[in-house]
Amino acid sequence: MWPLIEAEELVYIYPDGHPALQGVSLRMGRGEKIALVGPNGAGKSTLLLVLGGLLRPTAGILRVEGVEVGNGDPRRLRAKVGLVFQDPDDQLFSPTVFDDVAFGPIYQGLPEREVRERVVQALEAVGMAWAASRISHHLSVGEKKRVAIATVLALRPELMLLDEPTAGLDPRGRRELIRLLRELPQTMLVATHDMRLVAELFPRVIIMDQGRIVADGPAHEILRDEGLLQAHGLEPP
Repeated sequence: MWPLIEAEELVYIYPDGHPALQGVSLRMGRGEKIALVGPNGAGKSTLLLVLGGLLRPTAGILRVEGVEVGNGDPRRLRAKVGLVFQDPDDQLFSPTVFDDVAFGPIYQGLPEREVRERVVQALEAVGMAWAASRISHHLSVGEKKRVAIATVLALRPELMLLDEPTAGLDPRGRRELIRLLRELPQTMLVATHDMRLVAELFPRVIIMDQGRIVADGPAHEILRDEGLLQAHGLEPP
């Protein structure tokens, strides 16, 4: 069986000449939950943007279920992948929570009845059905993050990419978010500095540094390797 997503020797160079990705290769099987860790500037967020179809790689190959995504057309990738940004305010811009979650399905051209069903199901999945008529910016940070996840769930992606999902959360919000991520069935790649989150939730860990993958393996092995973690600006959980 083909991996859900496969990247081969991805390179991304920003317009100012900064090389953010330098030959990144990885495979993600359906149902995997993978942590992506590394120091600031390692290229984690750039990798998420490339895998989510929001940035076109400078070089390299992306495949979705064995089919190459090429010719600058990311639609096949975007149909499978949903990206949750670090700051939920970057994702929430509509008059109400319902409208925020409905935006993606409406943009896909789905009929009104299906849009409503998807919004209700997505908000119920994240425990935010009570907030459908609320203004997103009146919610707490943790509540906003849940709604941001709902906006992606409404698109029914097979792979979810999350950038620093626990950043800015108080202990209760963090626990609630971890419980939510544990329960969601989607394949996940989560960029994070929260090493306790990594230890609690992820069977597999990828370490990035200076635009490259420097380690990829079982969490229980990588998190015990203090020398490896320290060499790349990380602390054991």
